[in-house]
Amino acid sequence: MLVTEGTLLNSSDRPAGPRRPRTALAMGHAIHRSLLAEGAFDRLQAVASVVPPTPLTDFAAADVGELAAVEVLFTHWGAPQLTEDALRRMPRLRAVVHAAGSVKHHITESVWKRGITVSSAAAANALPVAEYTLAAILFANKRVLDIARAYAQSREQPALLPYFTGYGNYHRTVGIVGASRIGRRVVDLLRPFDLDVLLHDPYMDQDGARALGAELVDLDDLVRRSQVVSIHAPQLPETRHMFDARRLALLQDGATLINTARGSLVDTDALTEHLVTGRVHAVLDVTEPDVPPAASPLYTLPNVLLTPHIAGSLGNELGRMTRWAVDEVRRYAQGLPFTYGIGPDELPRSA
Repeated sequence: MLVTEGTLLNSSDRPAGPRRPRTALAMGHAIHRSLLAEGAFDRLQAVASVVPPTPLTDFAAADVGELAAVEVLFTHWGAPQLTEDALRRMPRLRAVVHAAGSVKHHITESVWKRGITVSSAAAANALPVAEYTLAAILFANKRVLDIARAYAQSREQPALLPYFTGYGNYHRTVGIVGASRIGRRVVDLLRPFDLDVLLHDPYMDQDGARALGAELVDLDDLVRRSQVVSIHAPQLPETRHMFDARRLALLQDGATLINTARGSLVDTDALTEHLVTGRVHAVLDVTEPDVPPAASPLYTLPNVLLTPHIAGSLGNELGRMTRWAVDEVRRYAQGLPFTYGIGPDELPRSA
């Protein structure tokens, strides 16, 4: 039986040679069409026997015989939850390979109790989020959207030097909240620039922060000192509204708050009050609720860039996650440990 992350198959379960483990797809129909396009399904079929070829969206409604033979689940957004009842229908299930980020939506305690090994493409999904964040940071300090708006309104070359004094990316202070995969990647992407990077993470120490190229500080200190604050913390009960009215008031006048993590980390009503006054700016890829009410000023405020959760893998970026996940299935078939295995101890601190 497969055990925890980083371990090999026991000798009794190790394949004698190359094989294609019986694999089922579990995901929504829409993402299935996008995820396995451009030859991705053929690549998966080369390392696994995918039966049935259509995705499972409800384990209770699936063919009992087909489920009983499944050894690997290849999952994505919309995968049904792996409850105890679902697992009883899959007695041979040994691994779950998630071709997306968080596994919290479908992995349950029963999965770990069964000794089922889990892999996630969260590291692949972290890359476009970090790239989006980098662009948002550089544009925020440069005030690109403000300048573009002024240009469009005046229809003539704006007086850049006097009007935008103080803007730019030279030794501006950027605060990164959370040394997650994405947070660390953002810090790494910021290295080539003349920026001063602050970091807050309760699980990080000073030596670790310095190794990343950042200064570890208290969260309130980070908010006070930063021209741009970017949130990369997980959604947990203790992080709900970590940016509440009190903490938002600590933002410098003219500062930009970037949220690509989870909408619940920010008190949206409190932030909106600050944004309506024009005191601060925001780049919001996530909000609470997920879709703001139609009358929300977030849609029209000139100091807000609001996007519909697009920072993560989009379009052809889904192919990166698929490729990483297929590689994990290949490793499983060869009796090797997952490269991107997830253990139960990691979930409380993950998104």
